[in-house]
Amino acid sequence: MKADFNEKQIEILQVAENLFGDKGFEGTSIRTIAKEAKINVAMVSYYFGSKEKLLQALVYYRTKDLGFEIENISIETIEPMEKINRMIALYINKINCNKGIYRILHFEVTSSKTDLKMQVLDDIRMKNLISLTAIIEEGQSKGIFRKDIIIPLITPTILGTFFHFYMNKDYFQNLLNLKTEKAFEDYITTSLTQHIQQTIKALLIYEN
Repeated sequence: MKADFNEKQIEILQVAENLFGDKGFEGTSIRTIAKEAKINVAMVSYYFGSKEKLLQALVYYRTKDLGFEIENISIETIEPMEKINRMIALYINKINCNKGIYRILHFEVTSSKTDLKMQVLDDIRMKNLISLTAIIEEGQSKGIFRKDIIIPLITPTILGTFFHFYMNKDYFQNLLNLKTEKAFEDYITTSLTQHIQQTIKALLIYEN
């Protein structure tokens, strides 16, 4: 997957993201994307080849920076638990700022009705898992983290908590008296992030 996209490619990706979010992947055609982007169908095909490859490019475009930033956190000269806390805050911030693509992935790519081969997503996940594993193994070598951690389940625990909260937005707004959109967003970046950090810490640290 190429690292950079030109201005026209980014415009097409943004149009596709909106359409996939509104109409679903199956319900959006290349012709519709081209019409909305005010270009001809041949240009979409020229840049991306197919609708499936366009979605893969969109996934890469929206998630590639997360992998680089997690990798950078993993090699910082700070304590392993601080690395984990920064990684969690980064995950929540990136997902919250790019809810469109994550919503598409949640409802389309993981759907049993969709048979998309998302190698780019698997590659990104594996890269992030390698960085996470390095952090946890560092903590284990220092005697800080437990030895029986199931590392591949850490990220789903983070993401699952966030998505449950966000997908039940009206319920939690009423429950927690978050009357405005800003209050809801602020709660995500403060209290929800802190709750997830505490949850992951409880999974990693030895019991007293």
